[in-house]
Amino acid sequence: MNRSIRFTSIFTLLLVLVLLINLTIIQAFSREKYAENPLNKRAFIEMKQQPRGQISAGGQILAESFQDENGFYQRRYPTDPMAFGPVEGYISDIYGAAGIEASYNNVLNGTDPAQSLSGIWDDLLGKEQVGANVELTLNPQVQNLAYSQLANAGYEGAVVAIRPSSGEILAMASTPSFNPQDIVDPNVAEQAWENYNAEPGNPLLNHATQETLPPGSTFKVVTTLAGLKAGFSPDSQLTGAKNITLPNTNTTLENYGGEVCAGQQTVTLATAFQYSCNTAFVQMGIEAGADNFRQAADAFGVSDTYDLGIPMASGTIGDIPDDAALGQSAIGQRDVAMSVLQNAVVAATVANGGKRMAPHIVSKVVGRDLNTIKEIKPKELNQALTPEEASTLTDLMRLSEQHTAGYAGQNIASKTGTAEHGEDSRNSNPHAWYIAFVPDADVAVAVVVKNGGDRGQAATGGSVAAPIGRAVLQAAQGAA
Repeated sequence: MNRSIRFTSIFTLLLVLVLLINLTIIQAFSREKYAENPLNKRAFIEMKQQPRGQISAGGQILAESFQDENGFYQRRYPTDPMAFGPVEGYISDIYGAAGIEASYNNVLNGTDPAQSLSGIWDDLLGKEQVGANVELTLNPQVQNLAYSQLANAGYEGAVVAIRPSSGEILAMASTPSFNPQDIVDPNVAEQAWENYNAEPGNPLLNHATQETLPPGSTFKVVTTLAGLKAGFSPDSQLTGAKNITLPNTNTTLENYGGEVCAGQQTVTLATAFQYSCNTAFVQMGIEAGADNFRQAADAFGVSDTYDLGIPMASGTIGDIPDDAALGQSAIGQRDVAMSVLQNAVVAATVANGGKRMAPHIVSKVVGRDLNTIKEIKPKELNQALTPEEASTLTDLMRLSEQHTAGYAGQNIASKTGTAEHGEDSRNSNPHAWYIAFVPDADVAVAVVVKNGGDRGQAATGGSVAAPIGRAVLQAAQGAA
């Protein structure tokens, strides 16, 4: 072979090799940079040429695709979008995706590996390729009631109802809320986005999972577990004094209203829990010790996050450098912070005999042929407390419910909280909390109404949050 021809052939082969290597790098390692780049109009057009799967709950369609006059598929949210918006999220040409629409995007658009075989088969048969459907655990009746209880009163806050035995979330309401249809409609999207971001209540935030707040006296459930681990019992004697001085400080903490606990200078743990006496829990928390306190918080998953398909913030008990910090933390103040979902898990764990189940909001993924592709099974995370400890806490929470405003003989175990916050905490409008469950029914609930709702400084967990929690428990039992 002529030398020049041989040189040209080798050079050509090298060019082909370089081209193949470059294509491999682009296809295998730069997909996100090019194919999935939002500026890639080809990917955008392809996405618009096939329908996404549906999002549904309880047989009701929450999100679906429809074909417009130009043949492109658009998204709509036909069922109670304000109630479901923070969970279902949105997928917008302008603002991207959020909620279930974001986390299950590959499932909904049909690119998930579990659906790849079905997609290839559809291509061979010339069928329109569609995504799979996502079914949620939410019960529409309970979800709408929870949302309306907050929204109709003009409250900022959140509600979570959960099934203790399985971790299924029956309701997750957040206010203020948003309508995802406003964000996906190009005719109003920019103005809606500007308005939502300008609102002081952060409506685009899921307040049930993304916001953590001081839990106040609801955290006494956790402190009580620490006390039980340290040898305390419902009959243990504690101070009922109207105030207590934190160790090595001049700082005092007092009972609600500055009152002596149940009119007694010394009380049992059972009485202290029923009347939610701060001074008794400061004493018990310090005597139980920081290690037991941390272990109790860890057992209940206070700092855990869960793979829900929606964003979630981690709770905290903060640093506990000394007994003074421990005393403040024992009543759910100082640096202690939890989301409503995390507090619902606390109630659900007690209700479930001490077993903490992983909460989940997606029930299953179903293909276009109605076959189940994936089903979320109940998952036990840990035995947070013994059955005996759970039984003791249930009895104590029953006593607490009997002392809560509005009690009318219901078989409910609960704990309220009235959480001061801010720089001038004593003069703040407190967050009103209520966590509860029905011992003979498989449902637990957590409620927070921020900044006192419409009661201001006079707000308490019993007067503001408890009525909402009881209504949700009743609806959940009726819908079971």
